Amino acid sequence: MTAITTVLPYIQIILSILLCLSILLQQSGAGLGGAMGGGDGNTTFHTRRGFEKLLFRSTILFAVLFVISAILAVIL
Repeated sequence: MTAITTVLPYIQIILSILLCLSILLQQSGAGLGGAMGGGDGNTTFHTRRGFEKLLFRSTILFAVLFVISAILAVIL
């Protein structure tokens, strides 16, 4: 039990860095006009393929693992 409590903060740091990197590497589809309420006319959706799909799924995985580790830290 004490081994988990000593290693858990390091696991959370690594997961948070990986989560931030995976979020920052994702391509943003909205420009400045979309942020201010305007549209650029490009409202089509596209299918994620290849590296983009892998990055999307890994972001979800890192987020779920980070939430689980945070809940585990509160419980312990």
